[in-house]
Amino acid sequence: MNLILRLLLNAIAVFALANILSGVQVDGYQTAIIVAIVLSLLNLIVKPILVILTLPITIITLGLFMFVINACIILLADNFIDGFTVSSFWTAMLFSVLLSILQSILQSFLKQD
Repeated sequence: MNLILRLLLNAIAVFALANILSGVQVDGYQTAIIVAIVLSLLNLIVKPILVILTLPITIITLGLFMFVINACIILLADNFIDGFTVSSFWTAMLFSVLLSILQSILQSFLKQD
């Protein structure tokens, strides 16, 4: 139940940010839920591989390269989902930073229960 609630909160965050940012478009609520699921799967499967492969540059940049990895995950989700579009790399980076902030705010409501 907690997993479904987290996915729904992530979908709400994706949909809200798509309405705020001009370079990100989501067709509807169903697409936002699919984006949340695909991002969760990509973060579970692909992100650890990318982190291990880019560990030296991540250490050199003191962890700032993780922003680039997150933006690449967003762009990868853009390629997989038809109703989800991101206009550029910098929009994907801004979207990933704002999505992380909004997710942490929304997830904090779950921890209070």
